[in-house]
Amino acid sequence: MAVHRSKSVQRISPESERLVADSISLAASGSQLEDRFWEERLHNRLLKLLKSHHQNIIDTALDQTFRINTVAFEVLADTAETLAESMSLEHDGKTWDALLLAMPIVAHTRYQIPSGPLPVSIVEAAAAAMQKSIAAEGTQLAIIPWLYSIDQMPHSHTQTRSLLETLANAAVSGGDMKLELRDMSETIAVLADPRFILAVIVAPKDQPIFRWQMDGPQRQERGVSLIEWQTAMYEPLVSLLPGCEFELLLPEAYFTNCRLADKHVRPLSIRAAINFLESTLGVLPAGLSAVVGAFGEEQADEYRIAFSLKGSSEVIYGVIWPLYDRETVSSDGLSDVSDEESPIKRICDALHDAGVEDVFRHAVLFSPELCDDCGAPLFPDRQGEVVHAEMPEDSPSQQPLFH
Repeated sequence: MAVHRSKSVQRISPESERLVADSISLAASGSQLEDRFWEERLHNRLLKLLKSHHQNIIDTALDQTFRINTVAFEVLADTAETLAESMSLEHDGKTWDALLLAMPIVAHTRYQIPSGPLPVSIVEAAAAAMQKSIAAEGTQLAIIPWLYSIDQMPHSHTQTRSLLETLANAAVSGGDMKLELRDMSETIAVLADPRFILAVIVAPKDQPIFRWQMDGPQRQERGVSLIEWQTAMYEPLVSLLPGCEFELLLPEAYFTNCRLADKHVRPLSIRAAINFLESTLGVLPAGLSAVVGAFGEEQADEYRIAFSLKGSSEVIYGVIWPLYDRETVSSDGLSDVSDEESPIKRICDALHDAGVEDVFRHAVLFSPELCDDCGAPLFPDRQGEVVHAEMPEDSPSQQPLFH
């Protein structure tokens, strides 16, 4: 979701230049008074671009700030996300604040994770649980009757803003949502992936949106709200997700929860791959070897994990561990596991926790190559070659994909 990585240098438009300049000025500001000045200018420029659907101008400015000033990049990225997922609007003389919510369901299975239309009973259960455990008093909701896969979500700031405006108007008016849900893109079949219920919550201007923002006895801590949400939604979702194990995350702002769900699914992808290899080949996790390498053009954008049978150099399966905006790895730290928060340490921990004892780490950055014939990602073997993952000839022909 809105993942921005620096691209090759390209001609920058005057509109992008102004966004870059305002972001750098805001990042360098030394007072709240100056902050407000630059924030107002940046907000106005971005809002105009969002409403006119000029995503390319925003993307170019993000790429430019990423290259020259990482603090300014954070300022610009956060501001663009804020304006895409939140707004104020008037209805019948009353002003409302609106926030686009993502309700993530992080799932894994040996079969297939459903997506598509939500039954009325699920939408009603989600609305009741939201009003009871998550939403502040006086708020209103509009919930989309669709279980989204990552492939079907809005993937740009302009698309997100457009969805926000549609849902916000429905939430304040109580009218129908004018959404076209019939022509959704097809979901890629993977065995570990997030699903999302999307909604907008509206509150009277400057009033609490969530229960943990309220005062007095009505206030409820996030942890309590999460437990109540998980309890209320478990039974309805069990019937919707047969054969799946899943975890519900706390309903929160769209971009934050998209990143959080993607991060939660990464270790599940490793576990799902190991479970698949165990059930398909009859090999215990301790009988597998894993080779981990960082991949990217100029910096690490992802890690690729290659699995082999222990004692063999043949790569039989692979999993990708993507990195996101706020995750960076230095060129001399690609294989360093001394930092508890580093991606490579988390990957190795996930492999060890799943029972894989033999883990080899490459210290070089690989080019993110794909197979010329089928487009599948190539994975590193122990000798440092990037190769196609191939299951043994006597294994089942249908192979699942992993996140």
